[in-house]
Amino acid sequence: MRIWQENTEVGPRPGRMSPLGATFDGAGTNFAVFSEVAERVELCLFDEDGAEERVALKEVDGFVHHIYLPDIGPGQRYGYRVHGPYRPERGERCNHHKLLLDPYAKAIEGDVVWDEALFPYHFDAPGRRNDLDSARYAPKSVVVNPFFDWGSDRPPRTPYHETVIYEAHVKGMTKTHPAIPEAMRGTYAALAHPAMVDYFVTLGVTAVELMPVHQFVDDHVLVQKGLSNYWGYNTIGFFAPHNAYCSSGQRGEQVQEFRSMVKTLHEAGIEVILDVVYNHTAEGNHLGPVLSLRGLDNAAYYRLSDQDPRFYWDTTGTGNSLRMNHPHTLQLIMDSLRYWVTEMHVDGFRFDLAATLARQFHEVDRLSSFFDLVQQDPVISQVKLIAEPWDVGDGGYQVGNFPPLWTEWNGKYRDTVRDFWRGEGGTLGEFASRLTGSSDLYQNDGRRPYASVNFVTAHDGFTLRDLVSYNDKHNEANGEDNRDGENHNRSWNCGAEGPTRDRDILALRSRQQRNLLTTLLLSQGVPMLLHGDELGRSQHGNNNAYCQDNELAWIDWPNVTEASELPEFTRQLIALRRKHPVFRRRRFFKGRAPRDGRTGEKDIAWFTPAGHEMTGTDWETGFARSLMVHLNGKAITEPDARGLRVEDDSFLLLFNAHSQALGFTVPEELDPWWAVEVDTAIPYTEYRPLIKSGSKVEVEARAMLVLRAHQEG
Repeated sequence: MRIWQENTEVGPRPGRMSPLGATFDGAGTNFAVFSEVAERVELCLFDEDGAEERVALKEVDGFVHHIYLPDIGPGQRYGYRVHGPYRPERGERCNHHKLLLDPYAKAIEGDVVWDEALFPYHFDAPGRRNDLDSARYAPKSVVVNPFFDWGSDRPPRTPYHETVIYEAHVKGMTKTHPAIPEAMRGTYAALAHPAMVDYFVTLGVTAVELMPVHQFVDDHVLVQKGLSNYWGYNTIGFFAPHNAYCSSGQRGEQVQEFRSMVKTLHEAGIEVILDVVYNHTAEGNHLGPVLSLRGLDNAAYYRLSDQDPRFYWDTTGTGNSLRMNHPHTLQLIMDSLRYWVTEMHVDGFRFDLAATLARQFHEVDRLSSFFDLVQQDPVISQVKLIAEPWDVGDGGYQVGNFPPLWTEWNGKYRDTVRDFWRGEGGTLGEFASRLTGSSDLYQNDGRRPYASVNFVTAHDGFTLRDLVSYNDKHNEANGEDNRDGENHNRSWNCGAEGPTRDRDILALRSRQQRNLLTTLLLSQGVPMLLHGDELGRSQHGNNNAYCQDNELAWIDWPNVTEASELPEFTRQLIALRRKHPVFRRRRFFKGRAPRDGRTGEKDIAWFTPAGHEMTGTDWETGFARSLMVHLNGKAITEPDARGLRVEDDSFLLLFNAHSQALGFTVPEELDPWWAVEVDTAIPYTEYRPLIKSGSKVEVEARAMLVLRAHQEG
């Protein structure tokens, strides 16, 4: 071990307490790290052979320890050692034998090599402090080059009501794509490859929502089973792009490759939204490793048990929860968000288990400090903010309760649409509410229909194909005896569990997928597709593929021909939505005629299959599984983006979730002629004669029709 020797000319300088992290200025690097509990902090520098130099951070301002080192630049590996109290019973866990990642590291090299030295206790004596040195087994922080040529890059800033989100996994989306060079697959560069960009553009999506790309850790228990944390909800670096998704072997290059990906997607008009995990870290509970925050200042960063600070207060189901009422924890999160917007040019965030972020104490408080800070921040408040509005703590299901600036994953939409199409009774009223933007959840606090991010499937749960192919989960590959994952999936296998050669069942499954996609993409709100659903991707009944970094979870690009009609069907639906503002209104329906006298018709009306307006009794009929809705394009009252009032075609949507075909009578009081735009009973649009109002049209069992008002017969 070598000790850094101070020299008045070329040696360390005091440096600055801000910004936190390692900041290269072209001549040297400023290092700054927060720890209120530390008695002394050492900066550890590693050379190419792994030899370590230690530099004492003697300057401390506001509990920030800092130093400036000339001639230290991009590529330098480093970490911290904290000298201080080790009193777990008081929540203090300092141990200078543990090398710690910088919470503000912009890049991280390596992964955790699981060894006893990483833990605060000995495996054979859990009550005894572990002073084994962890440097050999811990990942290292890396100083990065902050400079990048963004050229003329500009955020697309797609309005919410015009947004179509595509939830994707960097590796799973690209790992088997034959048009992408094999060495590039599974990386940021692969996602920016022309084959992928063209695919997104042709499909019609406007935003790619990436599953976690912050540096994450493969859990010890998974590694022992020969598995890995594929999804990535196990963050250890809130500023660092995950290094395994980088196609280059150069240290720190993941930062520039990520930036290049964003720049390329922006050029195609596609926004980049990050799924972020600020509710917990990979250090887990009291039995977890010491990797970063735990060793820096355990009680400042984590919520500890009031009864016994040795233990963690956990509302995430992962072992710990970040302490959202501590100023430096809040600063860490806000600085991270701001960095990804200003330095990495991302367009928004989806917050995993966002209810935990609202917990200042024990209750979920929608006006907690975090949301106050976001509201007033001039940078973060201007991008898309999407909440997963629940966690596993008491009172954690908070759909509809986030502040007006936020949109939400609407879990009630998912559940209701699934129930309706699998034939559950008594769903008509709620189905109508979800279809029209969930005004019962979002209207009272001044939000718009696009506060609802609608989805039928997401990474967590069945894929679309599996949703119509399995009644039960089949997670045996996860090694937990099928105990993990959701048991109540609201799925229906259409008559056989899993693969089948029965043509009738296969036809029904295809029709159900088209029903669900059509409902999703023509509902008010912001639609979100799960990657590969439009390709018929299956996980063979696994509804919790978080640890399956293999063909089970990747898109099988070479074999997507089985669902060859589904991608085109999806493209046509997205194009229909994009063309007609009646499907993406900026305001809720009123259910009555506009006051400006432009039309005497209601903006929306609901009908029974017999063509009569729905009454209270009709809505409450438990056995009813069919209805019609008229969307009046002439009654759109809000101006478009240019401030001009627009009119649209009117549409009639006919839903039949019954097991038998039904005749629907087109109401006579509506437009006189109607053309078939979509029929989910068939995969391709084909010529159909116009339908006259007052006539009857048959809708196949478990199918829907989309009719557009036509000017002439």
